[in-house]
Amino acid sequence: MLVAMEGSVGYGIGGARVELEIGYERFKTKGIRDSGSKEDEADTVYLLAKELAYDVVTGQTDKLTAALAKTSGKDIVQFAKAVGVSHPNIDGKVCRTKRGHTSQISTHGIYAGETNAKSSAGHGETALCGGHGSTANGAQTQAQNTPQVFRDFVKATLLVDGSKNWPTSTAAADAVQKATPNDNATAVARDLVQELTPEEKTIVAGLLAKTIEGGEVVEIRAVSSTSVMVNACYDLLSEGLGVVPYACVGLGGNFVGVVDEYSTIRPSLTLYARRK
Repeated sequence: MLVAMEGSVGYGIGGARVELEIGYERFKTKGIRDSGSKEDEADTVYLLAKELAYDVVTGQTDKLTAALAKTSGKDIVQFAKAVGVSHPNIDGKVCRTKRGHTSQISTHGIYAGETNAKSSAGHGETALCGGHGSTANGAQTQAQNTPQVFRDFVKATLLVDGSKNWPTSTAAADAVQKATPNDNATAVARDLVQELTPEEKTIVAGLLAKTIEGGEVVEIRAVSSTSVMVNACYDLLSEGLGVVPYACVGLGGNFVGVVDEYSTIRPSLTLYARRK
């Protein structure tokens, strides 16, 4: 709903006039229900998210990687637990291990404290988010027929408390997959950005804000704009005419703000002509 009012008063001296013009507009906020099917006018609550949540929603993988790399392993564990408990479908899309040998279904990576998957033996352990199992042409020592996921990564690789393998994994000297700086942070960021739907990213952003960064919740009822203008007007022609054209120039500002909260002033300039 839009509420708008405007009025002006002035004083004329000869062919010149000065007007004080005041206008007010109020815009009611609208919220979308969980189903996304209907938009209602109502007081709306917004979560002002920080870096991690913003990077997920906007799909900025590189920035998200850098932010995750600065986050402690303990905090990552808390985030992963929240995902696993409330949204297991999202948990199943992050850190899915892969087959080491394409023709061997049992060679999916098995999360462990150190990457030990080799090409010459049946070891399939990995400490890399989304890592693979044995690449040897044969059965894996410990068969793993299905991918392991985020919750398994936290339990076996981050050791439940986040004390190891974050943000960088560890690997045996003869392992096929070598550890690289921030490789686990990179892999988690990639999955959060590339493997999730927009709706799931929004959920993840909320969980990141809740478990790691925190966030500020604000309630916005409406947005208002109050304009105050001082107009100087002058008659262009004044003799012998029933209709007198005149021009005005105005200087003032718009006070824009959240209703019942705060406002900011924005300067504005008005130039117009009218006929009396």
